[in-house]
Amino acid sequence: MEILLVDDHTLFRNGLKMLLDTLNGYKVTGEASNGKEFLELIVKHDYDIVFLDIEMPEINGIEAAKRAIDLKPALKIITLSMYGDEEYYDQMVDAGAKGFLLKNTNIQEVKTAIDTVMSGGNYFSQELMQNLLRNYRSAREQKEPEADLSDREIEILLLICSGLSNQEIGDQLFISKRTVEKHRANILCKTSCKNTAGLVMYAIKHQLIAM
Repeated sequence: MEILLVDDHTLFRNGLKMLLDTLNGYKVTGEASNGKEFLELIVKHDYDIVFLDIEMPEINGIEAAKRAIDLKPALKIITLSMYGDEEYYDQMVDAGAKGFLLKNTNIQEVKTAIDTVMSGGNYFSQELMQNLLRNYRSAREQKEPEADLSDREIEILLLICSGLSNQEIGDQLFISKRTVEKHRANILCKTSCKNTAGLVMYAIKHQLIAM
């Protein structure tokens, strides 16, 4: 599995590269120190996974992710985050990021994140999400109002957060895949989310799923 590391700190990239290269089946085949270099690299080569920093010179991670997904919609991006970056998470989700990891994450969780994202899921570091949830609890006046979701929509939202496909949700609830798709579209509209990762973030913020 070919991995691209995008971070403006050389020591961090070197450390993560050394750890990833110890895992069977994983190899870092590209590195970039800013968003501009990242975009130039993905035009020339196909990578399976991109680890992308948020705050970088030239082009930041948010804008770089948007442009990268426009160029290659199937690209799997995992955001590398520091404490204090919470204000950017929604923007990274909207840009197309599939996973979020803190930079002090251990290698086993990094592997879990890669495997989850490559299998079509979304991965959010437990430590990171707990920190995000604490911040929302301590600033409730800034918390966006909850969407008026029906019981069925909440049920489907929770199944989406569990990683089930539309067909699997339909089979579990004894409804058609088309009905699930309609409910999903309504949930996205009501919550102002753009994708599945956004729905997971919404559910965490509003304590619909346990952390």
